[in-house]
Order: sequence, then structure tokens, then C-alpha cells
Amino acid sequence: MDDKITYDMIEDLKKAIVAIDDETLCEDFFKDLFTVTETEQFAQRLRAAKLLIEGNTYSQIISKTEISSATLSRVNNCVRHGSGAYKKIIEKIEDK
Repeated sequence: MDDKITYDMIEDLKKAIVAIDDETLCEDFFKDLFTVTETEQFAQRLRAAKLLIEGNTYSQIISKTEISSATLSRVNNCVRHGSGAYKKIIEKIEDK
């Protein structure tokens, strides 16, 4: 990890995200924290994960999201071999 990006900084970011308790605050925080493009890329990855979990093919997902094949491959690796966080988050947001 870069010496300038400390463990404490990452912990602060995680705490900030967990502290978000409504959609307006979330939207405002994202606007302040990320560029529009970064927000769109994160959203694209989440949608791609959802589509992978639903059984869509790479071609279908690329067509629906315009995600790059390299990014889709990374998302697929996380969905298949990662911590399971994509699936847990998708289940949480679908329950609401």
C-alpha cells in the first residue's frame, strides 16, 4: 500500500460508508467523493455482478451495460471466487 494512503484512511472511508443512513446523504456523499464517471463505473460493476449472478452471458452483460470485457472478467472473478460481498449486497438491496 502506498505510504500516503494509510490503513487509517481506508478505515475512515469504510466507517463513512457504513454511517450513511439515507439515500439523499448517500447521493450527496458520492457527488462529493467521486467523479460522475467513477460513480457510473461502480454502478456498472454492481449491475454486471447482478447479471452474472442471474446467469446472463458475457455478451448479454456487455450489451446491457457497455462494461469492458476486462472489467467484466474482474467482476466475474470476484463473484465466483471473492468474499461473496457482491451477492450479499445485491440480496440486501433487492429485499428493500
